[in-house]
Amino acid sequence: MTAAELNSLSVLALAHVGDAVYELFVRTYLARHGQHKVVDLHRATVNMVKAPAQARAASVILPLLTEEEHAVYKRGRNSHVNSVPRGASKAEYHAATALEAVFGYLHLAGRDERAQELFDAV
Repeated sequence: MTAAELNSLSVLALAHVGDAVYELFVRTYLARHGQHKVVDLHRATVNMVKAPAQARAASVILPLLTEEEHAVYKRGRNSHVNSVPRGASKAEYHAATALEAVFGYLHLAGRDERAQELFDAV
């Protein structure tokens, strides 16, 4: 996508894509690192993609973000969400949405190597 196309998307659309991208990174990581039973893969995936875990991941990558990525992060963090899932605070959910927005933005911009680099930092 072009920069103009990316900037025309809502931040929640970026987060929607980023949710899938981030989960794919998690699933790939777990499969490569010894998790073999499907039930174990599923449990570990859920633990790593729920909002509190994503909020911790966001705090790790935040200092590594470029100005452009940080702007997307801030848009995601400040987005208006209608509900917060059980087990997550509002702040955690906003940070998780911001993380997902960054991963969605990078993927749609064709910058999957950068997304992998940020995921590896987590």
